[in-house]
Amino acid sequence: MRVLVDTSIWIDYFRSGEHSAALDNLIDENLLVTNDIILAELVLFLKIKKHITVIQLLHEIKQIPLDIKWEGIIECQVRCLKNGANGVGIPDLIIAHNAKDNDCLVYSLDKHFSLLSRVMKLGLYQK
Repeated sequence: MRVLVDTSIWIDYFRSGEHSAALDNLIDENLLVTNDIILAELVLFLKIKKHITVIQLLHEIKQIPLDIKWEGIIECQVRCLKNGANGVGIPDLIIAHNAKDNDCLVYSLDKHFSLLSRVMKLGLYQK
């Protein structure tokens, strides 16, 4: 199954963090995908670090289409609030819906995705 790799994992990877080996495996197995939100977040981080070549390489990763369905985003936000989670940001909701709509797992260090996995039956990648 394809894996949508969230910004937090990429940043960990660029810092040679503990998730680097798992991401290397996904790269080797050609299982990872990205979307425009994640790329936009990474460009900001990488431009600060002046990794222009890396930005160009990231654009070579298969991108899944980003079709934002606002009704589903709003409904999910309401369910999150009912479950006591009021800090889930719109970008994370969009990423979660994008992954689910494209039959992808999400690989992230962000705790919001654990909650979203329960609220919307989102699949999470475990290293």
